[in-house]
Amino acid sequence: MKNIPRCTSVFSLLAIAFFCVLPCWAVTPPSDKPDALLSAMQEELQRAKTSLGKLDPAPYFLSYSVYDQSVAVALGSEGSLVSSTRARRRAADVSMRIGSPALDNSHQQNRGSARSSGSLPLEDDRNAIAHELWRLTYEEYRKASKAYASVKTDTQVQAKEEDTSPDFSEEKPPTHVDYKDVALIPEQKALEQFAREYSAHFRKYPFIYSSIVVISAQKTKFHFLSTEGNHIVTPTMFVRVAIEAQTRADDGMDLMRVETFQAESMDHLPPAAEIAAKVEKMATDLKALREAPVAEPFDGPALLSGRASAVFFHEVLGHRLEGHRQRGEQEGQTFTKKIGQPVLPDFLTVIDDPTQRKLNGLDLGGWYEFDDEGIPATRVDVIKDGVLKNFLMSRMPIKNFANSNGHGRSQPGAMPTGRQGNLIVSSTKTAKDSELRQKLIDEVKKQGKSYGLYFEDIQGGFTLTQRSMPQAFQVLPVLVWRVYADGKPDELVRGIDIVGTPLAAMNRILLTGDKTDVFNGICGAESGQVPVAAAAPAMLFSEIEVQKRAHSLSRPPTLPAPSEQDEGSSNDSGVKQ
Repeated sequence: MKNIPRCTSVFSLLAIAFFCVLPCWAVTPPSDKPDALLSAMQEELQRAKTSLGKLDPAPYFLSYSVYDQSVAVALGSEGSLVSSTRARRRAADVSMRIGSPALDNSHQQNRGSARSSGSLPLEDDRNAIAHELWRLTYEEYRKASKAYASVKTDTQVQAKEEDTSPDFSEEKPPTHVDYKDVALIPEQKALEQFAREYSAHFRKYPFIYSSIVVISAQKTKFHFLSTEGNHIVTPTMFVRVAIEAQTRADDGMDLMRVETFQAESMDHLPPAAEIAAKVEKMATDLKALREAPVAEPFDGPALLSGRASAVFFHEVLGHRLEGHRQRGEQEGQTFTKKIGQPVLPDFLTVIDDPTQRKLNGLDLGGWYEFDDEGIPATRVDVIKDGVLKNFLMSRMPIKNFANSNGHGRSQPGAMPTGRQGNLIVSSTKTAKDSELRQKLIDEVKKQGKSYGLYFEDIQGGFTLTQRSMPQAFQVLPVLVWRVYADGKPDELVRGIDIVGTPLAAMNRILLTGDKTDVFNGICGAESGQVPVAAAAPAMLFSEIEVQKRAHSLSRPPTLPAPSEQDEGSSNDSGVKQ
């Protein structure tokens, strides 16, 4: 949904295959050769600057961003290869601002007018590249000049805005050119073998109706050039794995388990035995969930694992700390006027550090060197000892925050906004993780409840930040346990979501564990899908509210699923579990 930040711990399988429509493949040119792409961009930018500068209105800022991306993807199911693709593309974004930094065509709801997108030729043909940049630049000028005329009219007839900050920050963007070799895209056979091997595990479980293993590798060389005189060239490489399995309970509720992994290269992925163990646990969890009772709405003590806490903080807090959400008459502005005030318990500190590549030996998915506006990535101390200190800023200023801190992020084709990178939560009020279950029971008894909830894993969620809608969040757990105060064994339940409002929920944290867990995923919001990481310790809440999850009434399949034992025989009486 537009303007509703939504993200999940599982990256979209469709997003992984986004580039697969392109059939060609090429190797990045050696670093000792001239960068023909950058040269063509520089020449066309200068020509556009000179020509457009003679027009009225004339742009005061113009930039070219090119994402030269090579992608390899393999999808496997039931031990067989479903698809396998290698592709390459050059995605180009032309950004233009007409007017002045104080007021330009991107004002308020017109941010989309500041960017036009297309694809550049794959070959280093200067004329072909220049022609496409020229076409995109011309299209962008028409769109931006029309929007600027509308903005000027609107400012004459509308009431004065609460935040009168400029539309674009004044920066001193650096020049940085890095042609170092990063990890190579793995051989296609290696990706295919991975997809076959791990998807084959699900063949043993006929109660799993649908399963897939997707492994993708993406290598990107980012070129950024602007009329401010800077240029950026940076390479990145990552490998992502998504393993998904689904089943259905007798009451029609669809049940899904997902495991994801992300690393700089295949040899940074967890060991084979660890991945296999995760796959087997997915199957075990799904079988248990089919038999688990449906939970009832509940409001009371809860314990979130470190992974669950990381997703919770990303959804409930992180999105509301993004700079652009502090500005505009449509935004809820939950924390806009709380700088210098407590917003969390005083034992919690939150940073966002896209410059940190690893945590506890794991690659962090939100790492980058420069954001998508050519600004260096920077660690931001967002909340210190519970007190709000800063926001995650792009080049759109807000009151009292005039500059970017390197968090202007987007997918190719979208307008950058302030976004999370690596959101990391730390605590000074901790207990050993092994003691937290008893702490939960103690709190349950204190409140006179019969049980509390333990959230082992969360698949994602979404949050609403616009003031026209409730300032609420909904987090989607997949493994939830009732922990009884009377010593009764923990009971797995299904079919509930965590709901609430941020100001109330975040101040009900009583205690945290002493170990930090990492969650890597893909976050979707106005500026598209970007890789992120969140890290947090386990957390004990005095109160969390859950509601029932909607589900279909479709029965499980009446036709038994085929199995390996069926081969050569048609007399099998049905599924054996």
